[in-house]
Amino acid sequence: MPLAERMRPHSVEDYTGQEHLIGRNAVLRSSIEAGRIPSIIFWGPPGVGKTTLAYLIAESLNTPFYTLSAISSGVKEVREVIDKAGRYRQENEGAKSPILFIDEIHRFSKSQQDSLLGAVEKGTVTLIGATTENPSFEVISPLLSRCQVYILKPLAKEELLKIVNQALSKDEILSRKKIDLREHEALISLSGGDARKLLNMLELLSETNETPLIITDEKVMHTAQQRIALYDKQGEMHYDIISAFIKSVRGSDPNAAIYWLARMLKGGEDPKFIARRMIILASEDIGNANPTALIMANNCFQAIDVIGMPEAQIILSQVTAYLASSPKSNASVAAISTANKISAETGNLPVPLHLRNAPTKLMKESGYGKNYEYSHNYKNNFSAQEYLPEQLRGKKIYDPGQNARENELRDFLKKLWGEKYNY
Repeated sequence: MPLAERMRPHSVEDYTGQEHLIGRNAVLRSSIEAGRIPSIIFWGPPGVGKTTLAYLIAESLNTPFYTLSAISSGVKEVREVIDKAGRYRQENEGAKSPILFIDEIHRFSKSQQDSLLGAVEKGTVTLIGATTENPSFEVISPLLSRCQVYILKPLAKEELLKIVNQALSKDEILSRKKIDLREHEALISLSGGDARKLLNMLELLSETNETPLIITDEKVMHTAQQRIALYDKQGEMHYDIISAFIKSVRGSDPNAAIYWLARMLKGGEDPKFIARRMIILASEDIGNANPTALIMANNCFQAIDVIGMPEAQIILSQVTAYLASSPKSNASVAAISTANKISAETGNLPVPLHLRNAPTKLMKESGYGKNYEYSHNYKNNFSAQEYLPEQLRGKKIYDPGQNARENELRDFLKKLWGEKYNY
């Protein structure tokens, strides 16, 4: 069992942090002692005790405790737990409602959250949800209105140091080792207020044959650089892996792309973040080489918002494979970059008079819109009039990429414009 799990407190008195909630006479502490717990949403950063508080509440009420993860559970699993809780209530008349703890409840789709409403309303279960995201945006209003939201704060330096000292003195394994905590600044700093990360680092440091083990800031930093390769949604790995994912899709390697996708999902990355990057990529790296790619990516985002995890990973995998297997073009990126550069260099060039809107008599008399040729009145719905400012006449900004689809666009533009734009 990992150190972080071994050190999980078993009573409110052993719990560290969140004094505003479980300190003497604090609101949640009073509810626990009174044995009357509403449905709750715990909102706070990782590793500050959301799951632990849920366990402590269940133990204090002496009621069944069911737990689901929104990353790996769907509507089916929710209904199974609700059915189980319903049978318990029928067989134990007058008993307190079982607790259903859902970790990362913000990952549940609207339909998955809807499936909880009836059971929460009837008291079949007391819901405790944990989220690192603002529940006002991520939890549907009907469910949010049935829950009390409690905000958990990052652990302070003194609280983190207390957790370290408790682990060194009370843990069944670490307490038998000769460990000298000579310096602690790096250990506290790297934890970022996350007790789980703190204890994981302490456990890594303890896995040595050094006797005694002297913990210094230098040793902590060396260990962090050499041995921590965990996916951190807020840290460097977050950016490294999404970068590897994008470059694999851009490089037309669906095997590598799906591998990095799996790494992100396993690490708890938000599927919506991945889907948003795929929409950008579909335009930036594929563009008109395969216009359907943008449609697929956009539909992927909408679909996972409705479906939620774990099934959403199938949709993400499908679209990742499609994007990686599509022909590539960055012509749209190059075009807007060129246009931005020209605009910066030439300033606010005037719009040609024939292209200007003329909503008033004065504007018409001033020549606004005069001699504009309505394209649909001409052969092939095209008129070879000038659309750029005079100073940019003949300036090619969009250059189609070298692929089958954009070669068709180039041929079409060449027929229309002849040699004007040198297509």
